[in-house]
Amino acid sequence: MNWDRIEGNWKQFKGNMKEQWGKITDDDLDVIAGKRDQLAGRIQETYGISKDEAERQIADWEARQKL
Repeated sequence: MNWDRIEGNWKQFKGNMKEQWGKITDDDLDVIAGKRDQLAGRIQETYGISKDEAERQIADWEARQKL
């Protein structure tokens, strides 16, 4: 999977992101704007988890997407 495709179609993926990480707001997602490192940081901050765990969650989410 290519993260560039997610970044390019960010508006389509925002709903899926909210299902996965419900504590992340629409405003947060607008600021993140498809940037994987910013998403990882926001997940880490919002859920109080390690960077490695945030990256693992993103990778798991990414693997479930149909691109």
